[in-house]
Amino acid sequence: MRIPAHSVCTAIRDDIVAGVHERGSRLTEEVLARRYGVSRVPVREALRTLEAEGFVVTRRHAGACVAEPTEQEAADLLEMRMLLEPLGAARAAQRRTEAHLKVLRGLVRLGQERARRGSSEDLRSLGGWFHETLAQASGSPALTSMLTQLRHKISWMYTVAAPADPVESWVEHGAIVDAVARGDGERARTVAAVHTERATAAHRLRAPGGAPRADRVRTSQHPVNTSSPRH
Repeated sequence: MRIPAHSVCTAIRDDIVAGVHERGSRLTEEVLARRYGVSRVPVREALRTLEAEGFVVTRRHAGACVAEPTEQEAADLLEMRMLLEPLGAARAAQRRTEAHLKVLRGLVRLGQERARRGSSEDLRSLGGWFHETLAQASGSPALTSMLTQLRHKISWMYTVAAPADPVESWVEHGAIVDAVARGDGERARTVAAVHTERATAAHRLRAPGGAPRADRVRTSQHPVNTSSPRH
């Protein structure tokens, strides 16, 4: 059975984000094919996709290697997310379906319940699902794809501290959904912007070896503590 290249790409990307393949390390087709139990053809296709996404670079005499993003490149990702998340929320207010609303409201109910209980691991997953669904509700495949890539890269480059007040964080999620349900694009944009900026302040830049650092990243707006991601 031929395993599709996108499945191999997902597996390699997940391992890069998790630090299994360290930054700067070589990615040889033969070794990867053995690791994931596939032929070299889907591995080759996956590496091309990951290079286009910025996770892999091709070096002369070395071939494919895991990228080594600079601190400025990492900071740019956070700034891009602060611009695009509010745009996605505004678009969702105009284009969401009832199915999107049902899922978003269900996630908010679960998130608020888990926040009151202090279930931090559940909250991380629920937050990711919330932001993915909100992006899909924007009705823009290009924007959804871009936000998904940003979340992957930010998870790779940053660790994220738990919100100081998870209940308040999920109140903000609920306010976004309320605005989306009313079709109020400007309100959705404003609340999402505040929420994204607060989440960004919880991000800490990872050292090359994967440990968090205490650096601050300066965006075009103002300095923020580096460390943020998915919903």
